[in-house]
Amino acid sequence: MLVLGDAHASDPDRRETLLDHYRRLEPDVVLQVGDLECYELPAPTWFVAGNNEEFDTIEALRNEKQAGTRNVHLLASTAATVEGVRVAGLSGNYAPTKYDLPRLELSGERRRHFTCEDVERAAKLSEIDVLLVHEAPTGLLSYGYDPGCEHIDGLLEALSPELCLVGHHHRHREAEIEGARVVSLAPAWERHYELDPKTLALESHGIGSTE
Repeated sequence: MLVLGDAHASDPDRRETLLDHYRRLEPDVVLQVGDLECYELPAPTWFVAGNNEEFDTIEALRNEKQAGTRNVHLLASTAATVEGVRVAGLSGNYAPTKYDLPRLELSGERRRHFTCEDVERAAKLSEIDVLLVHEAPTGLLSYGYDPGCEHIDGLLEALSPELCLVGHHHRHREAEIEGARVVSLAPAWERHYELDPKTLALESHGIGSTE
């Protein structure tokens, strides 16, 4: 199972790098952690929305409308079974001033954020093996301060996934948080990852590697 970090595929060179992963590796399925910005893909891809997306497209996918897309499946406080792995996702990033608003009150670019109701709905999911998020939990990264979000900590506690995959920060970091192995993924133009659906072992490969 192919796993990819942020793609930022609105940039032509990064779009080409993203699609090259599909051509070279010929994955059956793909998991991706946001800032995808490309919604017609060669293989079935389950992803969470990041803070850089085409938000009209994301809104349509939230409403289970597939027009203008191919092989993309949005996980927005929802879960799917992918190659026998129960995968859940929380789409969006955290904004303190928007968190307590109803999702229907978010408009335009503000649709990039997750809300309290999104987190609460995700927390009610069950039997989750892998959690995809764009925002990091606390205790994973440091820039002289911790950029993590306590709402993600709470979601890890509620869902108890074996593995949590994180986007947004464009750097590879690993930690154990709330009993889960949490991995911040390097972006797709630097690495790709392979996930064993039987063991949930995650392997990292530098750009251009087919091993």
